[in-house]
Amino acid sequence: MQAVVVFTSGGPEVVRVEEIDRPAPGSGEVLLEVHAAGVNPSDFRGRSGLADLPPQYRPSIARPSIPGADVSGEVIAVGADVTDLTVGDQVYGLVRFPPFDGRGHGRTHAEYVTAPVADLAPKPQRLSHIEAAAVPMAALTAWQQIHRYGAVEPGERVLVVGAAGGVGHFAVQLARLRGAEVVAVASGRHEKFLRRLGIETFIDYTDGDPVEAAGIVDVVIDCVGSVGGVDSARWVSAIADGGRLVPITLGFYPPEELSRRGITRVGGQVQSSGADLRELGALFDNGTLTVAIDSAYPLRDARDAHERGERGHLQGKIVLTMPASAR
Repeated sequence: MQAVVVFTSGGPEVVRVEEIDRPAPGSGEVLLEVHAAGVNPSDFRGRSGLADLPPQYRPSIARPSIPGADVSGEVIAVGADVTDLTVGDQVYGLVRFPPFDGRGHGRTHAEYVTAPVADLAPKPQRLSHIEAAAVPMAALTAWQQIHRYGAVEPGERVLVVGAAGGVGHFAVQLARLRGAEVVAVASGRHEKFLRRLGIETFIDYTDGDPVEAAGIVDVVIDCVGSVGGVDSARWVSAIADGGRLVPITLGFYPPEELSRRGITRVGGQVQSSGADLRELGALFDNGTLTVAIDSAYPLRDARDAHERGERGHLQGKIVLTMPASAR
C-alpha cells in the first residue's frame, strides 16, 4: 500500500509517500480501506519533532513514522474477538489518540490502517467520507471540553478564539447547542461563514483591539494559543472573575493572575471515543451540526497538505483523499 512516511523531523519537505506493507488487524481491531483522512496540527507537530517545545521537554519520536489519526473508510477485515463491526461497514474515528508508542498516532495517512473497534463509530449517513474524515479529532476536542470537562454552561457568554478553524467551528456550534451566547474571533474573511453557524458577535482580530471589542465573557476557548508568537495571555483580561479558560493548544497564561482572579483552567487532552462519535454522528445526521472543509488533497500531494496547514488561517479542516475514494 501507499502511505505518508516521515523518516526525519523537519518541515513539509520531509513528507514522503512510500510503498509499504499492508497491516493486519489484531485482536479487537479491524482493517480499514481508507477513503479519507483528516490532517491535524498534531500531525505537523509530530512531523517537526515537536519543535515548538523546548528541547528538554521533547519526547523521542521513533522514525520512520506514519502520521494521521482521523479516518473515514470501509471495514475490509476483522480481527479476533470483533463482534460489533463486519466487513462492509462504513465507519469513522480518531485512531489510537493520544499516541503512546511514539510512532505518530493512528497511522491513518495510508491506503489501509488497522483500528481498535472502540475508536470507531458508524459514519454519519449525511456526510461524505471526506466530510466524515474532517470530524473526529476536531469535533471530539470541542465535544469533550464541553460535555466531559464542563467548559460551558447554559446562558454563559463564550469567546471562541480561532473560531473558523477545525476545533473552533465545532466549538462555536456545540457551545450554542449548550445554550451559550457565542462571541467569535477570526479574520474578517471568515465572518459570513461564522454568521451562518449562528454566532451572536463577530470580532475581526485584524481590526483594532479584539480584547477590548470582546468585553467581558464567562469563558474563553482559545484554539490559537501562542502559535506564531501570538500573545495568548491577552485573552485572560476578557474573562470575568471566577470564569473559565479552556486552552485547546499550547499557550502561556499568567498563573498568578488566574489564581488571583479565581479563573479556572478546564479541559484536557482529547481521547479516542467511538461512543462520543456516535453522539456526534446523530447531530450530523439530523442536521444540527455541520462540518467545513478548508481543502482536500490526494495522498500523493500530502506535502502540499502540510504546506497548507503551515500557512494557517484555515476555514474548517484539511483532508487527504485516498485512491480508494475514487473507486
